[in-house]
Amino acid sequence: MSLSSRLTLPAVIGGIFLVFASGVFAPPAQARGYTVETPAQVTGVASWDHLNVRRWPAHYSALVGQLRPWTSVWVERCIEVDNSSDWCLVQRGPTRGWVNSRYLSPR
Repeated sequence: MSLSSRLTLPAVIGGIFLVFASGVFAPPAQARGYTVETPAQVTGVASWDHLNVRRWPAHYSALVGQLRPWTSVWVERCIEVDNSSDWCLVQRGPTRGWVNSRYLSPR
């Protein structure tokens, strides 16, 4: 067995470990949460624009959907993020994810 083939497996395992250790697959915010369980409406978004729905409560998180202005959503819960806006876990049909709470108004 050559030296390169003996080093391949440890290198791959080390790379996978570094990806997980970097927090790529971890939620970006550890925050205090509160249950809402109420309907809300998307507000504060221009009529030609949309509100991005994210996998995790962070602006850089993966996009899982978009909501048009004045769309009704179900708000499951929200979290308080230090030095930032609150984020809320919302659902509209098959779209479920996190949005910045400043773009939601109670119904």
